[in-house]
Amino acid sequence: MENSNPDYINYRIAIPEGYEEVFTHFYFAKNNTSETITKKLIPSYQTILIFSFGEKPYFKSKQNPYLEVDKYLMLGPIKHVIEYSLPPNAEMLLVNFKDDAFFRFFGNATIAQDLPIVPDGLADADSFMILWHELNNIINVQERVTQILKFSLPYFESQSKIAEQIVNFKDKTLNQIKSIASQNNQTERNTQLNHQKHFGYSAKEYNRYTRFIKAIAYIDQIAYTNSKVNWFEVIAECGYYDQSQLINDFKHFINLSPTKYLKFQMDICNPKS
Repeated sequence: MENSNPDYINYRIAIPEGYEEVFTHFYFAKNNTSETITKKLIPSYQTILIFSFGEKPYFKSKQNPYLEVDKYLMLGPIKHVIEYSLPPNAEMLLVNFKDDAFFRFFGNATIAQDLPIVPDGLADADSFMILWHELNNIINVQERVTQILKFSLPYFESQSKIAEQIVNFKDKTLNQIKSIASQNNQTERNTQLNHQKHFGYSAKEYNRYTRFIKAIAYIDQIAYTNSKVNWFEVIAECGYYDQSQLINDFKHFINLSPTKYLKFQMDICNPKS
């Protein structure tokens, strides 16, 4: 949704051709107002790298009540909604990595279960600091993005065979883990561990997330058209067993019930005059 305040600048930046397997997009935000601006970041199951310029933005989540971004910070994979705030004169550039790309980018490492992931051990911390200083001396946002892409080239590493099979698995009629385990003559447990290692979340977690995102899209469409929601249709269309499972997913990811989320969306999409 566009921000009505012209002094708050925020927009997505598309990934140039050749980098689509590593990044999904970049996001830039700058607060030129006199007040702190707070937004929500919905779960994406992506790892993000945040560069901060000017005043320090900060993040809040259930795992970390307050997390300040000094110069750079790694978060992810983002599994729950988190809140971020930009004080006056703060600006940040977010790098969104695709699937397991961050851990291919800087080499395999044990993935933490809670936010944040600190880059120490994944890449030389001095390299991040050098990159931040380079970006801080660049004013144009697109030129900053170009510099990040240039910086990333030496770190590209081959994706593991199993991780590549997981990313490219498209057959929804088959059990992903069971099929890939069979292809590689592995146990399902080993394949599950490989999934966790390369992506930072299990296949079960990701399937739950994609089901939830499908429900969000379905409800958003209802809110946009101002139609009456049929919760049994939502349950059937999005692959839920019953209403309690739907409610549990909404509470798990965004700490709202489906009805409260729908009301919130309808208030946004159909404001009263």
